[in-house]
Amino acid sequence: MKFPLLGKTLAVGGVLVALTLALQSVSAIVSEREGRLREAESSVADSLASQQVLVGPVLLRRCDESWTTEQGEGKDRKLVTERRDFTLAATPATLDVSAKAVLETRHRGIFQVNGYNMHALMKARWADLAVLEPSAQHAGGKLHCEPSTMFVAVGDARGIRVATITAGGAALPVLPGTEHLSHPRGFHAVLPAALQAAGGVLQAEVALDLVGTGDLSFAPVADTTHVALTSDWPHPSFAGRFLPNTHEIGPQGFRADWQLSALATTAPQELLDRSNVCASNGRAEGKLHCIETFGVAFMDPVSSYVLSDRATKYGLLFIALTFVGVGLVEVLKRLRVHPVQYLLVGSAIAVFFLLLVSLTEHIAFAWAYLAASAACTLLLAFYASFVLHGARAGAVFGAAMAALYGALYLLLQLEQSALVLGSLLLFAVIGAVMVATRRVDWYALMDRLRREAAPPAATPAQ
Repeated sequence: MKFPLLGKTLAVGGVLVALTLALQSVSAIVSEREGRLREAESSVADSLASQQVLVGPVLLRRCDESWTTEQGEGKDRKLVTERRDFTLAATPATLDVSAKAVLETRHRGIFQVNGYNMHALMKARWADLAVLEPSAQHAGGKLHCEPSTMFVAVGDARGIRVATITAGGAALPVLPGTEHLSHPRGFHAVLPAALQAAGGVLQAEVALDLVGTGDLSFAPVADTTHVALTSDWPHPSFAGRFLPNTHEIGPQGFRADWQLSALATTAPQELLDRSNVCASNGRAEGKLHCIETFGVAFMDPVSSYVLSDRATKYGLLFIALTFVGVGLVEVLKRLRVHPVQYLLVGSAIAVFFLLLVSLTEHIAFAWAYLAASAACTLLLAFYASFVLHGARAGAVFGAAMAALYGALYLLLQLEQSALVLGSLLLFAVIGAVMVATRRVDWYALMDRLRREAAPPAATPAQ
């Protein structure tokens, strides 16, 4: 069956529309699978521990003052005892945190979720404990205070594995909770009365083993806060209100150092004002204000689903370039390619993206891409050898497809340079088409195609 020129053009256009819908279906599958990954991450966080925020150590002391006042006049006059409860808090003058986070992969079905196990040693120093000594605000007021406590708050207390507190050279019993209304999750220890009575300088060390998922953040609650964090994760995403002063990133992991003073952050005052402990992005639904934090996210910035989604976005361009190549062969070699053959070639290319998504759930993206592209290249080369009437032509077509797959892989890997590389590749393709067709007489070609598509004239009866 011979297609008229207009009919064939419309048929190939319809094929492109159908393949566009197929690519949209693949994109929907990628989005659905990525949503399943997010569900797996939430499931692991619900079962293990969610993102962690480290606040402290901070000294806390609960006090109350009672006093007697006269109310009424004459015979109705009486003495009434009034009382006020208040809390005194002292943030460290200096805080030095040395932390190491080791990634631990968790599984939910076929999905992998990054968790971490952090060991931190926090050295805190208070220059003066006089702020924990209350003063009466009413004449004749009587003060009563509970022993001071030292607390450390975390984002999710389920992640606490081991916690020790040493103050004044003595190990203190660690108790659950913080006794702080705004930061109840964590642990605390009661400060010995001898240390409280001595006043002056207090030094303490807190050792903590903490597990979590997603982000790891720190609150700079001291007058001077220094945090040194190392990890074996090679793709850190630094987040929060402050970027590290220095950092080193390599294939074996990273090291980051933060150095902050109270002049640059409001975290110490926000802690005393009972602001909320939030994630490293400083936002939390339903909470009015969050303590300033900084930290790192251990999420993969370029997951296999992100790469697959980006690859699918190039799918229509990929198919269009292939159809341009086949059309050029039709023009230059005077071959006839049926719209159904266009459909089969385009379908093979569309299936490549579906193969890529499915394989990346089981093997590394590079190997998945190699397997899917090799399978599709061999299939297209085999089919083209029959469509283009020759094994050599099929091999050339297969080589061109392999080059396109290689170019697409480069576009996916070079995210920052993808636009310029894609522009240069398109310029090269257009240039190649212009060079290959520079001697084609398009008017004569259209006339010839119309004559070939026209029905033969009827032979007059004898």
